[in-house]
Amino acid sequence: MQVSDGQSGLVTSYAYKASLIRSAHRFELTEAGLSWHIGGRSGVWRYDEIGAIRLSFRPVSMQQHRFRADISHINGGRIAILSTSWQTAALMAPQDNGFRQFIVELHARMAMSGSRAELTAGLGVRTYAAVLAFMAMLAAAMAALLIRALLIGEFAGVLFILGFAGLFAWQVGGFVRRNRPRRYSFDQLPRSLLP
Repeated sequence: MQVSDGQSGLVTSYAYKASLIRSAHRFELTEAGLSWHIGGRSGVWRYDEIGAIRLSFRPVSMQQHRFRADISHINGGRIAILSTSWQTAALMAPQDNGFRQFIVELHARMAMSGSRAELTAGLGVRTYAAVLAFMAMLAAAMAALLIRALLIGEFAGVLFILGFAGLFAWQVGGFVRRNRPRRYSFDQLPRSLLP
């Protein structure tokens, strides 16, 4: 993230590469609004024209600590801002400080403009319910396998199931806990969804 004093006032910028073969996605917070440049497209959204922001935790195999902000315009456009950037074919680098500062500043400027945007955090309610249902079915299946392994005296299987359950709870549990659907306000951003 960069902060500069431009011709039209204080400008805060953030950029990331969503893929190796495309140009960087660039964003600036200007006096006029949120300026964005994605590929060959660009635009400026006034802060009071931003209709919604959804913050979420979205890990991927190359980067287990990745955050995302989905910003929607009142007329239907949508842009995504990620906290990681592709560096090489095998390296996706975190940009935690720049992402956090940019998102916090965006919320501050929207609040100053009197924005009435819908601020949500985590997954959608239906998606979250589906994730919880899947986890409950998986937990029941794991419990049944554990009981079966105990009944037949297969202690190596018991250890494997317990180890797998612990690893699964550690990996997926954090994702589910952070992405609980909720609303937030401009002055109370969800800490668990900012790096």
